[in-house]
Amino acid sequence: MKGGLAAAMVIVAEQIPQQITLELVKSFEPTIPHLEEVARDLTEFLSDEDLIKPCTRLGWFYKDQGLYELAEFWFQRCKTLAETRLGNEHPDFATSLNNLATLYYSQGRYSDAKPLFKQAIKVFEHSLPEYHPDLAASLNNLAQIYYSQECYSDAEPLYKQAIDKCSLPQEHLALATYLNNLAGLYHSQKRYSDAEPLYNRALAINRSLPKDHPYLAKSLNNLAGLYQSQRRYSEAELLYNEALEIARHSLHQDHPSLATNLNNLAQLYYSQGLYSKAEPLYLEALGICDRSLGSEHPNTVTVLENFVGFLMQVVSEGQESLLSEHPLVHKFLAMIKEEDELEM
Repeated sequence: MKGGLAAAMVIVAEQIPQQITLELVKSFEPTIPHLEEVARDLTEFLSDEDLIKPCTRLGWFYKDQGLYELAEFWFQRCKTLAETRLGNEHPDFATSLNNLATLYYSQGRYSDAKPLFKQAIKVFEHSLPEYHPDLAASLNNLAQIYYSQECYSDAEPLYKQAIDKCSLPQEHLALATYLNNLAGLYHSQKRYSDAEPLYNRALAINRSLPKDHPYLAKSLNNLAGLYQSQRRYSEAELLYNEALEIARHSLHQDHPSLATNLNNLAQLYYSQGLYSKAEPLYLEALGICDRSLGSEHPNTVTVLENFVGFLMQVVSEGQESLLSEHPLVHKFLAMIKEEDELEM
């Protein structure tokens, strides 16, 4: 009986993707308590091959809804199970490290994530073939840490290694992610002619996904950002709006990626002087970041800095009549005016 439940839940776990949509959350919710029972109490009935699947997929299920404490619990349990039964040189142990580190990265906990990514790479290098998708994923993830810390010279070779070692079909979604990330690095360095073909290649891969898939939204956002940097505003707006529509339909209403979409479109409108269009997008993005990430998260800080910069520009142009009566608007306007008076 217990063995049968464990076997059935492994099959369910295998169907939970790393990036989960609202529709999938609803479809899996009835089975989640049973999957948790197996991951918590019935691991003795799981084969070595299936050992980490229930915990891993539970972590994915919760992480992508922004439920980070629950995700961390299951990723930590995954790490403990793998180390205890399989040992700390097994590829599945490295996978558990990689998943936990990815969660920490999502929370802006870079100092917690970096050593786990490095440890995962070492284990994968000793236990897997040289060209393997799991090794490629860890290289990409470590590159993301360096990129977030603006250590671009450390990030670039890791991104290139990830693309080289992924040994996946040319239309694979993981390859699209690595291409997007390397393009993002070039974008940050204003190497626009290097970035654009990579963004377009990634977008072409992601266009094969369902029209409401979050990966497609991310790809659209990235290319739109490049167009914005080049002042190709009409092209950027089309892509940003398409990405935002996908995010609203496919993600939880407090998902951090939705906040990113909102912030990006707000920045586009701000750069064009369309202040009444920008303000509500900033406010919605701030609300999501505060609820899902907290006030100290780098993403929250970025959106807040963008919003304050926007308000300062509006004040400097004497366009305050375009702003709403929202309490946050009043709060920051008062702070800006107080600073101006002190400087006088």
